[in-house]
Amino acid sequence: MSHKQFRTEIADGIAELVIENPPVNALDSVGWRTLSQEIDALQANDDVRVLVMRAEGRGFCAGVDIKELQRHPDRIPEVNAGNWETFRAIHRGLKPVIVAAHGYILGGGIGICGSADIIVCSPDASFGVPEVDRGALGAGAHLQRLFPVQKVRQMYFTGEPIDAAEAYRLGAVEKVVPRDVLRETALDIAKTIAAKSPVMIRLAKEALNGIEDGDLEHKYRWEQGFTAQAYLTAESQEARDAFVDKRDADFTTDTSGKTKT
Repeated sequence: MSHKQFRTEIADGIAELVIENPPVNALDSVGWRTLSQEIDALQANDDVRVLVMRAEGRGFCAGVDIKELQRHPDRIPEVNAGNWETFRAIHRGLKPVIVAAHGYILGGGIGICGSADIIVCSPDASFGVPEVDRGALGAGAHLQRLFPVQKVRQMYFTGEPIDAAEAYRLGAVEKVVPRDVLRETALDIAKTIAAKSPVMIRLAKEALNGIEDGDLEHKYRWEQGFTAQAYLTAESQEARDAFVDKRDADFTTDTSGKTKT
């Protein structure tokens, strides 16, 4: 399947889904919804035993298209729904998902990685959640599936990313390999899994999902309620305006226009 924001190929039991939506691989409301539908279709396809997700361009995925939300704030619920469905399709689908990530991994990119089963990345990979600086929330549940609680909070409150080496040290990443062998590395792992009994792998993933601490989808849904609340505030609007206008946000005035003291 080919979509304007991603494409998919299937060979030897492995589905390869490639995000390619320049300049930063941020997906709009249609893109996220369609991506979730494609992952569901691959999970249901008898020709697929393992799914590899990767991207072309400067980075893996920068999350949602904030410029779309500035033009169409009424689409925020649809974007949230598309995010939720995409991460659910990766995590709850009973075929393993391997992510091969490079460059920036932000917002929705964190959601994809945090929903997946195995992650490999290149040395230039950077994991970050700049949500609080964009007037939004989200991906904390998936970030906490990757990193320890206090590291998640430090990343979330400061907006500061961590690099591939630190992600590997913390156990989130299986391998850090040069960019030119990143795809090959992910496919090699996929081939090993694809050669095994699909029934046993399916049962293994369901069992592993069942013994995880808490319900990932429920926790993410909880977060999304606060995202919706955040979007209603003047501070969120200012943060998004500043991002689109490529300037620093100004939080020195309150909603009445008065200077804060």
